[in-house]
Amino acid sequence: MIMKKLRISKIWIAVIVVAVISIAAWALSGGKEKEEINFKQDQVALKTLQNSVTATGTIEAVTSVTVGTQVSGIVSKLYVDYNTQVKKGQVIAELDKTNLMSELNIAKANLASAQSTLKYQTANMERYQTLFKKGLVSADEYENAMLTYRQAKEQVASSRESVQRAQTNLGYATITSPIDGTVISKSVEEGQTVAASFNTPELFTIAKDLTNMQVVANVDEADIGGVKEGDRVTFTVDAYPDDTFEGEVKQVRLEPTTTNNVVTYEVVISAPNTDLKLKPGLTANVTIFTQERTGVLAVPNKALRFTPTKETVGKDMKIVDCKGKNKVWTLSDKVLTAHPVTIGQTDGMNTEIIKGLKQGDRIVTEIVVNTPDADEAPQQSQGLISGPGPRKKK
Repeated sequence: MIMKKLRISKIWIAVIVVAVISIAAWALSGGKEKEEINFKQDQVALKTLQNSVTATGTIEAVTSVTVGTQVSGIVSKLYVDYNTQVKKGQVIAELDKTNLMSELNIAKANLASAQSTLKYQTANMERYQTLFKKGLVSADEYENAMLTYRQAKEQVASSRESVQRAQTNLGYATITSPIDGTVISKSVEEGQTVAASFNTPELFTIAKDLTNMQVVANVDEADIGGVKEGDRVTFTVDAYPDDTFEGEVKQVRLEPTTTNNVVTYEVVISAPNTDLKLKPGLTANVTIFTQERTGVLAVPNKALRFTPTKETVGKDMKIVDCKGKNKVWTLSDKVLTAHPVTIGQTDGMNTEIIKGLKQGDRIVTEIVVNTPDADEAPQQSQGLISGPGPRKKK
C-alpha cells in the first residue's frame, strides 16, 4: 500500500515538472505565437492621372449691360422690374419731359429768329453789293454788310445745332433696352430724381443670356502657371450641394489682383446653364484639371516608397537590390528583387512609369504583419518610408 502511494506521488511530481517547464518556455517566448509576414502586391496597369488646382469664384452673366441716362430729371414711369424679360429697343423707363420740351421749344424759337435775321441780312447784303458795284457806297459799308450777313448765317447754323441737341436730350428721356435679356438689377423707383453729371446714373442691369453663364475664379499665383485655356473644370455651389457643374477655361487674365499681400489672377470659366440653376452672384468652388491623361502605365506611389530591410521582412527572405534613383520590388518565392524605373507624371496617388515595367507586372506595395492574437489587428506598412511621392526626373 505504501509502495503504491509512492508511485502515484512520483507520477504527480513528473506531471508538475513538465507543466512548469512548459509554462516557463511559453513565458520565455513572450507568450505569443510567431508573427506571420505577408506582402501586399498590386498590378501595373493603365490608369488616368489627374493634376488639379482649386479656387473660388463668382457666377456671372457672360454679357451684362448697365443702362443709365444722359439727362437729368424725375423718373415718371417704370415699365420693368426685376427678372423682366426685355427685347432690344423696348421702352423700360421714362423721365419727365416738361423741362426738355421747354428747352426744345426755346431752341426752335431761336432758330426761327435766326432764320428771319438771316433772310433780312441776305437781302441787305445783296442791296449793298449792287450799290457798291455802281460806286454809290464805300467799300467799308459793303464789307460791314457782308460781315453782318455771315454772322447771321452762322447764328442759323448754331441754332440748328441747339434744336438738334434739344431733340436728342428729349429722346434720352425715353430709356430703352440696348439688348435682348433679363433685368437683374433695378436702382430707381418712380418719382426719384436722377442727376446726370460726369458719371452716368445707373438705372438697370440687363443680362443678355442667363442660359450661358461664366465663373470668374481667383487662382493663387502659385497655381496659375499650370492653368491654360481649354482645361476641364468642375465646380459646385452651396445652393445645390449635391450637383456638380462642368465647364472649361475660356480665358486666363494677365492682370494680377493683390489683396492682403496675396496675389491672384482671374480665370474665366464657361458655365452652361440650360436649367437656369446658376444665379448671378453665387459663389463657386472650382476644381481646374491642369493635367489629365488617360491610358497611362502607372503604379501606386507607395510602391515607389517601399524599401525592404532584413529587420522588416525577416531572415528567411532574400533581398536583391539594384542601383537607381527610383525602383520598385517584385516577389518570387522567398526573393525580393528591385527593378530600376524611369518615372513621369504623378497625381499624388499614382505615378507614370516610362521605362522599367510592363502592363500586368505584379509589384510589392507594402508589408502586412499578421499576429494570431484575436485582440490585435494586423500591423501594416512595415518597411515603408513615409514622405511625399516621387518627383518627376528632370
